[in-house]
Amino acid sequence: MTGVGFDQQGAPLLDGIDAEVGQGRLTIVTGPSGAGKTTLLRLLNRLAEPTRGHLAFHGRPLAETDVLAPRRRVVLVAQHPVLLTDSVAAELRVGRPDLGQAAAADLLGRLGLPTGLLHRPTAGLSGGQAQRLCLARALALQPEVLLLDEPTSALDGAAARVVPEVARTLTAAGTSVLAATHGRSWIRAADAVLVLDHGRLAAHGPPQSLDYLMEGP
Repeated sequence: MTGVGFDQQGAPLLDGIDAEVGQGRLTIVTGPSGAGKTTLLRLLNRLAEPTRGHLAFHGRPLAETDVLAPRRRVVLVAQHPVLLTDSVAAELRVGRPDLGQAAAADLLGRLGLPTGLLHRPTAGLSGGQAQRLCLARALALQPEVLLLDEPTSALDGAAARVVPEVARTLTAAGTSVLAATHGRSWIRAADAVLVLDHGRLAAHGPPQSLDYLMEGP
């Protein structure tokens, strides 16, 4: 990200963002509500285009690529679950029609979901189950970069703890994970933290250098 800015109806939502997301690293984007966290993720997934500055992926400007080309490699999981099919098994096969039953069950298990859900309709899922199913659907695509918007907002207890653990497993295997969250457990686990405030990058560094963010549960 070099000098990235984004305006909406003439008002800047992001301005002057300079940062790099390293391969195989967990990067947290945090800051108050309205700071621009979700907007930044949308730019990285090309659901919107920067008003100024540029984004590059493996050194190549995203503006030079087809809009849809990076989306299997850079996958966004939105804060509010959007389910696309009427069954859990079919949901996991969106974009991966070749996904076998054993692999689908493994994805559910990694996220603390019972494998029996495979045979359930999506309509009966709780908010937390739907949120984790959307994450499992993204994992099935084996992305190079995983973008997570408030990934544990509908979770608590053990369910909330398992998602950052999965993120660390992914980074250990070389996947880059960028999560927009206020969660202290995420910040403590991060390799790098971007702090946004009023659309600008207020701080950037390892969590140990941003002690005030690590206070609290």
